[in-house]
Amino acid sequence: VQLEESGGDSVQTGGSLRLSCAASGDTASRYCMGWFRQSPGKERKGVALIDIDGTTTYADSVKGRFTIARGNGRNTVYLQMSALKSEDSGLYHCAASERTTCRLGTPFHYWGHGAQVTVSG
Repeated sequence: VQLEESGGDSVQTGGSLRLSCAASGDTASRYCMGWFRQSPGKERKGVALIDIDGTTTYADSVKGRFTIARGNGRNTVYLQMSALKSEDSGLYHCAASERTTCRLGTPFHYWGHGAQVTVSG
């Protein structure tokens, strides 16, 4: 399984950004997928998850601002982020769990290298 993130950038507070995760094969349609954030000095935290049936889970800090979705081809997963805050800054990793349903705390088995998001101003 290979996962590759793209779309990371520097944006101003209040701005929007969309991250993409390209998954090898049919990973994104077979496995639970998630986005995780690693901020300096902090533990990596789950931000948004999506089951194979489309059920989504969000961290409280991003509810109403972030949306996770699969692409039509189902080998891509997106994270649409809006109303960005400085505390949203970090390295965002795409991940896949071999489980078909997942919640925050579910083990994830495959990881991408990450895309940097910096929110300032």
